[in-house]
Amino acid sequence: MPPFSHVPVLADAVLDAARQIPRSDGLFIDATLGGGGHSALLLEQHPGLRLIGLDQDATARAAAAERLAPFGDRVSIVATNFADYVPPEPAVMVLADLGVSSPQLDVAERGFSFRLDGPLDMRMNAGGEGETAAELIDRLEENELADLIYGYGEERLSRRIARRIKADLKDKGSYEGTAALAYAVAGCYPPKARRVRIHPATRTFQALRIAVNDELGVLDRLLQQAPDWLEPEGLLGIISFHSLEDRRVKTAFLRDERLQRITRKPVVATEQEEEANPRSRSAKWRLAQRFPLLSDR
Repeated sequence: MPPFSHVPVLADAVLDAARQIPRSDGLFIDATLGGGGHSALLLEQHPGLRLIGLDQDATARAAAAERLAPFGDRVSIVATNFADYVPPEPAVMVLADLGVSSPQLDVAERGFSFRLDGPLDMRMNAGGEGETAAELIDRLEENELADLIYGYGEERLSRRIARRIKADLKDKGSYEGTAALAYAVAGCYPPKARRVRIHPATRTFQALRIAVNDELGVLDRLLQQAPDWLEPEGLLGIISFHSLEDRRVKTAFLRDERLQRITRKPVVATEQEEEANPRSRSAKWRLAQRFPLLSDR
């Protein structure tokens, strides 16, 4: 298995936002620790900051522990999904970088990639509990699968794709892996549409991954809980990678009476960052701040 190396997206935007934290010796919560890229940069920028990093992926936690070792006892890493977490004290900043990290996509065994053949899994907690993508597509009826692919992948050919998947399962049994599913999905597209920069299976794989991991439900719980993790004037910053996530973040930051929106429009990657790190192309950063206590307003 290749090493877990991760280039943090929109790092400049995150570091710029962190200059607004109410105090530099408080608690920072990285709700999606990954390889610890963002956290390392913030700990370097604020020598008094303490970190609690959350991740349910054991490989990511191990990589983060190695990367963050120079910061010693300023760092605590917790094996959990952020939706299940309750912090020990209020934080000056909470960060969440949503979606799948590049190292997860690059490891075929994780089952996220349509470019690398692997088991049709897609669970963030590899080998843990929960339904795999293979089990999900086998369980759902054709119309349910089509609705899922359209709703979570915004895939206009969802009916055709669901019909093909269920027909394959009936005629040939379960797909051998991610490559077979990707081939089936691509076959639902006209030949000209298959020769584009974005792989035809992208939206279908996104939809299955979101469903397997209940990503939108978990995000909704984070958006409900995270403002209460913050001390007054603490910051909540979220990086999203597709419109379903970004719309939820935007709406929450607008409507939540505990928060005031800092970014009116999302911050996106520069051309230089997109060229250096293609994963940043779809990234959007939004920032909000916990209102001061009523007595301080």
